[in-house]
Amino acid sequence: MPPVLFLLAAAVFAQGTSEFVLSGLLPQIAAGTGVSLGTAGLLTSLFAAGMVVGAPVLAMLGSKLPRKLALLAFLGLFSGVHVIGALTTDFPLLLATRALAAFANAGFLAVALASLPSLVPADAVGRATSVLLSGVTLACIVGVPAGTVLGQYAGWQAAFWAIAAITAVAAAALTTTSFDDPPSASPVVREWRVLAQPCVAAIVGKGILVNGGTFAAFTYLGTMTAPTGWVPVVLAAFGVGSFVGVTIAGKAGPKMLKAGTAVLTAVWVAAFFAAQSLPGLLIAALLTGATAFGVGSALIAAIVTTAGNAAPRVAGAIATTAFNLGAVVGPAVAGAFVLDATQARAAFWVSAAFTAAAMLLRVKK
Repeated sequence: MPPVLFLLAAAVFAQGTSEFVLSGLLPQIAAGTGVSLGTAGLLTSLFAAGMVVGAPVLAMLGSKLPRKLALLAFLGLFSGVHVIGALTTDFPLLLATRALAAFANAGFLAVALASLPSLVPADAVGRATSVLLSGVTLACIVGVPAGTVLGQYAGWQAAFWAIAAITAVAAAALTTTSFDDPPSASPVVREWRVLAQPCVAAIVGKGILVNGGTFAAFTYLGTMTAPTGWVPVVLAAFGVGSFVGVTIAGKAGPKMLKAGTAVLTAVWVAAFFAAQSLPGLLIAALLTGATAFGVGSALIAAIVTTAGNAAPRVAGAIATTAFNLGAVVGPAVAGAFVLDATQARAAFWVSAAFTAAAMLLRVKK
C-alpha cells in the first residue's frame, strides 16, 4: 500500500472522531452554549445530514481541481472550522461549523475513495478501501474515548483543538506526497448517469440497506447497555469488531459479498437474543461490529470498483452518499420501534430487516 493511503486514513481518523465524539460531550456543550440537551443533539444529526448532501455537491466542485489540491482544500476547511468551533460559545455559529465540517468530510472522503483506483492496482482496491476506512474504526476505538475524556477534563473545546491539530498535521504531510490524477473522460455531471446501470444501482442499494442496519443498531447500543454501566466497554467492543471486520474485508475482497448479507442477517437476529445479558451483549457488540463493517467495507469497495470506470470522479461520492444515507435512514426507522429504553433491543430486528432486504438485491454484471 502506498504511504499516501495511510495519510488519508489518518485524516479519516480525525474526521471519524469528530463525527462520533460529540455524543459523549453533549452535556458539556449544552451547558457551555446555554441550550438544552435536545437542542445540542442537533450538532450530531446535522453532521450526518450534511454528509449526505455534501458528498455529491463537493465531489462535483472538487472535480474541477486536481485531486491532491481538492483533498488539501477539504482538510484545510475541516481543520479551520474546528478552530472556530473551539473559540465560540455561540450555538448557532457552532451549528454552522458542524455543517461545514460535514461538507468538508464528505468531500474529502468522496475524492479519497475515487482516488483509490489510481493509487493501487485494480485487485487491491478492496484492501485499500479497508485501510482508508480503518481510520473510522480506529476513531471508534481510540479517538472517541480519548476525545471524550479530554473534553470532560479540559473542556469540550479541547477535543475540537485536538481534531483540528491532527487534521492540520495530516494535511501538512499530504503536501509532500504525489499521486496520479487522471483527467475525467467526460463532464462530471454526466458521470451520475452511471446510477442508471442495473449493476451499479443494485450495489448502491445494498450499501444503503446494510449501513442502515448497522447504524440502526449502533445508535441504540448505548441505550441497551446503560443499565449495566458498561457503555464505554460495549462501544469499544463494537469498535474493535469493526476494525477486525474491515481488515478481513480487505483481504477477502469480493468473497465477503457472496454470503455476507445472509450471515449478517443471522448475526443481527442472534444479537437480539444474546443482548439479554451483559456477557452476551459484549459478544454481540464485537460480532456485529466485525460482520457489519466487514460487509459494509466490501460494499463500498464494490461501489467504487463497479462505478469507477464510467464515473471516476463521482464513484467515491456515490459510495459516501450510500454510506451516509444508511446512517440517516437506519436510526430513523429504528426510532419508530424503540419507544423507550426497555425496547432498545428491537433495533436489532430493524437491522436484520434492512440486511434481509439487501439480500433480495441481485448484482448482475
